[in-house]
Amino acid sequence: MKISHKRKVQFKLNKRVKATSPARQRPVKTQPVAAAKPAPAAAPAAASVSVSLTPKQQQVLDIVQANPEGINPKGIGLAAGQEDSKAASWATGALKKLTEEGVVERVQVASNKVIYKAC
Repeated sequence: MKISHKRKVQFKLNKRVKATSPARQRPVKTQPVAAAKPAPAAAPAAASVSVSLTPKQQQVLDIVQANPEGINPKGIGLAAGQEDSKAASWATGALKKLTEEGVVERVQVASNKVIYKAC
C-alpha cells in the first residue's frame, strides 16, 4: 500500500471519528431548565410578545401550548395538517427557533424520544 493512500485513508477515518464523537454532539438540557422553570410565571406571554414569530412558528407554538403534557414533533406536524411522512421534519425548524428563544422547552424522554412543552 502506498504511503499517500494510507495517509488519505487515515485522514478520512479521523475526520469521521471527530464528527461523530460525543463531545461534538449538542448537550441536552435537563436539570438547569427544570430549576429555572417555576420562577418566570408570566414569561411565555412576555416572550411571545417581544419575539417576532413567523406564522408557522406561531402555529407550532399554539399546538405545543394546547398540549401541556408535551408533544413530539410528528404529533405537532400531524396536528398542523401535514402528511404522515413529512410531519416531523415540517415542525423541527420552528421548534429549533422556539427552543432558542426560550418559549418552548425540549425534554428528552428516552435515548431517542423527545417531547416539547411550553415554558
